[in-house]
Amino acid sequence: MRNLIYFSLLLVLICSCKSVKTTVPYLQNKETNTKISDTVRIANDELQYEVIIIDPGYSTWLLSRAQPRNYYSLSFLEIKNLIFVNEWNRRVNQPFLYDPKLYELRIDYDPNIHYGYEVNYLIYNYFMYFQNRYKQKL
Repeated sequence: MRNLIYFSLLLVLICSCKSVKTTVPYLQNKETNTKISDTVRIANDELQYEVIIIDPGYSTWLLSRAQPRNYYSLSFLEIKNLIFVNEWNRRVNQPFLYDPKLYELRIDYDPNIHYGYEVNYLIYNYFMYFQNRYKQKL
């Protein structure tokens, strides 16, 4: 009987414990003492496009694990992005085969538009981050 009371008490304690999940909206960059947001916005008013990447951890991953800027050539980034975007859009169109929570929106990437190095660099690195984080192979 005594063991049953201890077991019941232990079970109540375990069931009543709740883990708290907290998210960190930004990190402190020690070098420049600035805050790093989880949202990356890429825009060019002349070309009338805007890319917004909202994925917790992407900014941190970009700073800590991505290759530095100018590591890849612009032509390499454009070719890889075209391949990744085509596969991404194919998966968006097949919600029964691929998780629609991962592939929500189509990406309108036109290879005839010169987006510039920074845009291609950030998009390419997002695809690399996405593949690593969600265990996907594009």
